[in-house]
Amino acid sequence: MVTLKGRLPALLLALLIVILLPCVCAAQRSDEEFGPVVRAYLGYLKNEQEVVDDRVSRREVSPTYYRHNSNRIKALRQMAIRLARETHNDYLPELEAVSAGEMGLLFGPQAPAPVSLKEGEVIRNTFRFLSVVRSGGEMFYVFARLDPYEQAEQSEKALSTKTEGGRPRKTQP
Repeated sequence: MVTLKGRLPALLLALLIVILLPCVCAAQRSDEEFGPVVRAYLGYLKNEQEVVDDRVSRREVSPTYYRHNSNRIKALRQMAIRLARETHNDYLPELEAVSAGEMGLLFGPQAPAPVSLKEGEVIRNTFRFLSVVRSGGEMFYVFARLDPYEQAEQSEKALSTKTEGGRPRKTQP
């Protein structure tokens, strides 16, 4: 009986390790599936969540604000993982996630109507609409900020559509 009591804690510890080891390895593998850039972005989002968690624990923000920003962080994470898996590339554009009421934060008072957005559409030569992501019961509209080269290309395209055969179109006074 004495030997059983002495071996029981060791046996329980071994059993616990066997049970938890696959979970730990799976979590490490999920991050290893991505390159250093995507992992860094996911780490950034984790840090942002910790900041929001800390602020709510010190009662600096309301529970509504906390839920909304936590949902936004989850939406950005979902989109980042989706982009990384679809493209098999260790590159992410600068992502922005806004709710319908926050569209003015990105586009000002003349913001596009959320229902009119189409995936892949470029808005104001600055953002490309990627998708709607549901997170925690909220809908977020996720955009990728175009890099300066893409913005220049979009501006050039817009300018070329305003001209015909190298000549500016005549405008009505």
